[in-house]
Parts: sequence; C-alpha cells; structure tokens
Amino acid sequence: MAHCIVPEAEAILDKEFPVHNHGFVRLVDYLGGDERVVQAARVSYGEGTRTVREDAALIDYLLRNEHTSPFEQVVLTFHIKLPIFVARQWIRHRTARLNEISGRYSILKDEFWLPSPDAVAKQSKDNKQGRTDEPFSPETARTVISSMEKEQQHAYEHYSQLLEMEVARELARVNLPLSTYTEWYWQMDLHNLLRFLMLRLDHHAQREIREYAQVIYDITKKVAPLTCASFENHVLKGTRLSGEETAIIRKLWNGENITIDERTKRILEEKLNSKF
Repeated sequence: MAHCIVPEAEAILDKEFPVHNHGFVRLVDYLGGDERVVQAARVSYGEGTRTVREDAALIDYLLRNEHTSPFEQVVLTFHIKLPIFVARQWIRHRTARLNEISGRYSILKDEFWLPSPDAVAKQSKDNKQGRTDEPFSPETARTVISSMEKEQQHAYEHYSQLLEMEVARELARVNLPLSTYTEWYWQMDLHNLLRFLMLRLDHHAQREIREYAQVIYDITKKVAPLTCASFENHVLKGTRLSGEETAIIRKLWNGENITIDERTKRILEEKLNSKF
C-alpha cells in the first residue's frame, strides 16, 4: 500500500477549532483516508485505486453492507480540550486510545464551562436525561449562569488555597466541579469514529457533546470525504426499520389500505422525523 496524503487534511493539521468558551478540537495526525479504505478493500485481488467515481461506489457498498474492516485501516488522532462532564460521557466509547492530563501532576487551570443563555432550559418531562427545547427567559438564564460562575470561582479559590498550603495536588483537586476543563489525546479508527458520530450527533445526545461531535465530523470530512458522504446518506440521514415496520412500508408502497396502531405509528414518525 502506498502512503496516503490527503491535502485537505494536511491543511488543517494542528489547527484549533474552538468549541464553547474554552474548549477546542484539533487534528494532530491521521493515517490514511478514502484511498486507504479502497486499497484495503481491494488488496484481496491486488488491484489499485481506480477513478474517484469507482472508489466512491466501492466505499458506498462497503459502508452500506457493513464491511467494516477496510475503514479500520484509517486512524485519526485528536487533541481535545473539553469540560469534565462531557469527557465522562465521551469515555463510554471504549474503542479509542487516549491519554488525559492528570490533576495529580499538573495544576489545573482557572477555566470552567458555562452555558450560553439559549442552552439554559428546564428538565424535560418526557426525557429523563435531558432538557426541553424551550430555553428560559434571558433574565432567568443570566441568573442561572451567574450563580454557576460564582460557585466555580469559589471552588477554584478553595483549590488554590489548598495548593498554597502544600496539600497534595491529588487531594486539592477533588472538590473542583464537573465544569472544569480537561485535555486529552484521543485516537480512534475510522469505523469506530463513525459509530461515535452516529451516537453523538443524534438529537438524543446532550447538546454539549453534540457540538464537539459536529466539529470532529467536519474535520473527518477533510480526511475521508467519500466515506463521510456515504455515512451521511446511509446513517445520519437514513434509518433502520424493524421487520414489522418494513412490512408496513411495503404495503403502503403497494397501495394497500392498512391500519397502523398508535404505538407503531408514533415510533415510525419519530424515526422519520428525527434524522440529522
């Protein structure tokens, strides 16, 4: 296999893409791109790359039919700065290799995440782990944000006082809030990265991690644009149907008159109306 250089990816290497008030994502390195996916897929019968159109068709076939191993040949490494509460959701994706800054060795910075006013909303009544889409009034939002900021400042003052007393850093850090920023190097192959993006670009994911996922997706499109175009078509803008749902669609397609129970109708509507 030839070494793969992607000019669009080279152009953004080490460039910081800001997220929120203190966070960022930057592409540190990459191994391969669409060309590597094609090379890996065709290695079994020894043919090299062809035209872009043929390569796109092959990538589309592989992704649509879940032939995942060629995508695992592409690897992206990111440097990410993010609040701890986002990191603790992120770490659930266990197929990555990462190295995180340690508060046992380093003095953590006086930097904390704060929501924008339009992100401050009530707890959702039908989504136990999320908020409503309707934000508080600007006045209420400012009050909430001010309260959070005061608590953050107090926590960091206490942290600094403990450090001045020569309390061990591993103890001094423990009362810092989840809004404290952390940093890590995060490396993942393209197949598992697309799985991460499928879940974290979904509207059910928390807003703050979705915003990081969008930046990562925009970067990934520079590295593997053909793969991302297929992923967007089949995954982000597509949906999976159960056997029952497929039968309903087939009958409707054939012009049959059918009765759909309310539960199934609701699930189908949600699937069709909730895509990226």
